[in-house]
Amino acid sequence: MKEKIIQILRSRNKALSIEELNRELNNTTVEQFQELQGLVDELCSEYTLHRTNKERYMLFERGPLKKGYLRVNRKGYGFVDLEDEEDIFIPIDHMNGALHNDLVVAEVLGRREKGKLEGRILKILERKLDTVVGEFYLKDGKGYIVPDESKLKMTIEISKENIHGAVDGHKVLIKILNLIQGNTYAGEVLKILGHKNDPGVDILSIVYKYNIEDTFPDEVYEQLKTIPDEVLEEDRKGRVDLTDQVIFTIDGADTKDIDDAISIEKLENGNYKLGVHIADVSYYVRENTPLDQAAMDRGTSVYLVDRVIPMLPHQLSNGICSLNEGVDRLAISCVMEIDEKADVVDYDIFQSVICSRKKMTYKDVNSILELDVIPHGYEPYVQDLKSMEALAQILRKAKNQRGYLDFDVDEAKILVDENCHPIDIVKRERGVGENLIEDFMIMANECVARHIFYMELPFIYRIHEYPKEDKIRDFLSYIGTLGYHYKGNLKDVSPKTVQGLIHYLEDKKEFKILSSLLLRNMKKAVYRPENLGHYGLASKCYTHFTSPIRRYPDTTVHRLLRTYLFDHDLSNETIQHWQEKLNFVSDNSSARERDSINCEREVEDMKMAEYMEDHIGEEFEGMISGVTNFGLFIELDNLVEGLCRLSEMRDFFHFDESTMSVVGERTKKKYSLGDRVLIKVVAASKEEETIDFEILKSLEEKEVVEENGEENTH
Repeated sequence: MKEKIIQILRSRNKALSIEELNRELNNTTVEQFQELQGLVDELCSEYTLHRTNKERYMLFERGPLKKGYLRVNRKGYGFVDLEDEEDIFIPIDHMNGALHNDLVVAEVLGRREKGKLEGRILKILERKLDTVVGEFYLKDGKGYIVPDESKLKMTIEISKENIHGAVDGHKVLIKILNLIQGNTYAGEVLKILGHKNDPGVDILSIVYKYNIEDTFPDEVYEQLKTIPDEVLEEDRKGRVDLTDQVIFTIDGADTKDIDDAISIEKLENGNYKLGVHIADVSYYVRENTPLDQAAMDRGTSVYLVDRVIPMLPHQLSNGICSLNEGVDRLAISCVMEIDEKADVVDYDIFQSVICSRKKMTYKDVNSILELDVIPHGYEPYVQDLKSMEALAQILRKAKNQRGYLDFDVDEAKILVDENCHPIDIVKRERGVGENLIEDFMIMANECVARHIFYMELPFIYRIHEYPKEDKIRDFLSYIGTLGYHYKGNLKDVSPKTVQGLIHYLEDKKEFKILSSLLLRNMKKAVYRPENLGHYGLASKCYTHFTSPIRRYPDTTVHRLLRTYLFDHDLSNETIQHWQEKLNFVSDNSSARERDSINCEREVEDMKMAEYMEDHIGEEFEGMISGVTNFGLFIELDNLVEGLCRLSEMRDFFHFDESTMSVVGERTKKKYSLGDRVLIKVVAASKEEETIDFEILKSLEEKEVVEENGEENTH
């Protein structure tokens, strides 16, 4: 009923009275009207609806107050982050006791300079902060911590009985007990992570900051005792035996959790028979067991520079569920017949037993497909790999024709020593092999999603909604300041249109920067029980089926396939169960994915800063990746980014927003977005995750015209 009320108000451009809502719901009894009144009151108390002074109701998001998460700057001020709306700036004196990441209600007070919305916090709806990670110290017989998160402007005091063995210099996880006064809270030590100088404790501190567990509960280990280390005869019943087929895996050289394998056959009619065989995790991880609960709580595996925090224990993720070379494994196979137009003309989804012939690496596969150099042991598989390459080219061409968006964003790989100290940073390579696997997994994900969608059964989809038109227009306005004027039709903001924009920019010197910026203007992909399509892939129907070892939504998809297709359970009770459960699974999986991504990024930022601490005084080449009124952000060729502050430069530089550049008052030197420069590293802080550069010279040949008409070359 609540959903119906929300849908009615979402479809109206005006507030409705309780009587009008009652009529829209076709209610006819006093009991129904009374129920409606109760539900409306609940929705108002949840800040989903807003009640006007005239006793009419509208969606809260359309009212004068705004609900969102507070993001606090290190300087103490913050922004209320509103989905699909402009953020609200909150000055320090308008915080009203709110802390970083709190869910708050804010009132918009007006616009400040440059037209930015400004407001104040009226109410804290949900305090997200119940634990804090920081460095412990003793003072006057009491314990305190310095929070790792510099955005937390708070003092945490720990009484003697709640210290639990912590000493000066320990990194600890603190539970917040209660507010003492002002911004001072009482706390209790929940876990000692280790001394701040111990190897790996720096990463562990960030892991716990995002509430990511690095150990499993005892009941999980008890359940593991009941799970075999090899496929049993009884597990093979009802499965198609594919162990005699040529099936293999392609992964990174250090991958241990292998959840996808592939096979290929060229048919007499010219079509390809592509097999995508995925580890049958849900066979071992049964619903509502301790293993399942732990996996759902985690939502995803977390991949950090020196470790993986797995969604499932290693006995499963690296053992019985991993499609390791030369051993039988249970799988769910999606076998598709694909024609030369990339259309799936026939397919089958079934339970199988497979045996991977070889654990291939991307490096070796790329050696074969890009260089025609065949590593030892790959000789029997060369023809299959070349057939796969041919099919992948067909699939990628079709993907591009429908509007697939390739932002071509580089990723860094941080190499560390045995003490987790960074020793090098390189770009991750992406070759034919990586693209081939991506194309095949997308095909399988689409095939599975379409199959259940047309059965009209509860399901979990990976969705990516259309961007807001004004976001794209703002981006076009921005690149216009750089002299780039795209003439595409933006009335429907279709993937094809944005694809054209990417193609227009790909030969520009700032492409990598602009591509990343355009990506940030897109909505985030999330999980939902409704099929809303996947914008970035230009796919009408998409799910995540291919990584059940490391993503809980994929495990859920497998569980649904087993329920609907293999066990043929389509009872009303089952349908209702999944209709109710999938909302939570979707929201929780999306939230845990965000936490995982943020954790991975923060660890990278910290390790990059630690790496540059060893290179202070050294010179590097890079590109100006951001221009602001306080400094220039510069990305080095190894993807490390640092800041050159205008206040530290040897001239007074004026910021010109219209051209995204700065110009020296005395020297007339000009630095613009995308310029190549030579820099020196002047400072770096692992604790603050900051890196400071000094520009030594521009590597661009430029002419800046002075007011008197003379020209200088810099």
